[in-house]
Amino acid sequence: MSEYPKIPMEEFEEFVRVVRRLRKECPWDKEQTHQSIRHSLVEECYEVVEALDENNLDELQRELGDLLLHIVMHATIAEQSGEFSLHDIFRHITDKLIRRHPHVFGALQSSDVNEVKHNWEKLKMAEGRTSVLEGIPKHLPALQRAGRVQERAAKVGFDWNSKDDVWLKVKEETEEFRQALASGDQEHTEEEFGDYLFALVNYARFENINPENALRATVEKFIRRFQFVEEELRNQGKDIHHSSLEEMDALWNSAKENGY
Repeated sequence: MSEYPKIPMEEFEEFVRVVRRLRKECPWDKEQTHQSIRHSLVEECYEVVEALDENNLDELQRELGDLLLHIVMHATIAEQSGEFSLHDIFRHITDKLIRRHPHVFGALQSSDVNEVKHNWEKLKMAEGRTSVLEGIPKHLPALQRAGRVQERAAKVGFDWNSKDDVWLKVKEETEEFRQALASGDQEHTEEEFGDYLFALVNYARFENINPENALRATVEKFIRRFQFVEEELRNQGKDIHHSSLEEMDALWNSAKENGY
């Protein structure tokens, strides 16, 4: 007996029929192109991530549906223009998964995660790529993209020997950033700040820290504490625009003490 429920083919076919009908009969849907709904696709991806971060499974279910809508809508637009079809999408991704998992679908024996990752990169290069860094989206958040670039380079041996060496690099980049600040050269300062951040991302990798997740969590923490400050000031009948730094700082410390 299968460990998974039956594939909901009838529901999926009905869903596709609904999207295709919207594409034919809804004035708004009829006008959309790949580019016009591009930004919405990005937003839906982030909403899925937010539901995951909050461990909200009800919201995750809904957001995955919204994401699926965009996938089927793009496929429907492509079908109408003769570019490709849903069949092509399924065939391509199925073939790729089978091809890149010879340890599951082929004769290759491998139970080591690192070996699987290494073979994955070799298989991608065999598909026609000329660089191990190809395929990393340019529009990823910069911290996330930096981490992916470093991971790819490390997989072929271009990496530091130890995290101590990486930390020395962080300190070196810190000093270079300070020197750039002292020079007054804005362009050089920005470049050195980028190098400093890149070195920190590298060190985070050695400590198994996801820098994107870490910074996102810190931003959310700042928001919670700042909104606590705003609310407390309102409760005191004060306007934050006319409150002193000392008042806000005291409330900020109170937010920390109260676990915000």
